[in-house]
Amino acid sequence: MTEPQETVETRGDDRVDLIAQDANGDGRPDVWVTDTDGDGKPDVFQFDTDGDGKVDITMVDLDQDGNPDQIVDGDGGLPPAV
Repeated sequence: MTEPQETVETRGDDRVDLIAQDANGDGRPDVWVTDTDGDGKPDVFQFDTDGDGKVDITMVDLDQDGNPDQIVDGDGGLPPAV
């Protein structure tokens, strides 16, 4: 049985992936940098650390100061579209 993942609070309800990058060369994105409030600045950072194509860590920077306000295991309720 899979344990429920923690949901993170974001600045808005949209999801615009500013970056979806393949960092390990397997042909699938494993780093996502996302804007959720439409200001063009990232506030959600997600990482696939084990190469399975799923988000393993989500960090949210609510005040966009470069320091994460919340870090959770999993996608934080924000699965990427890609």
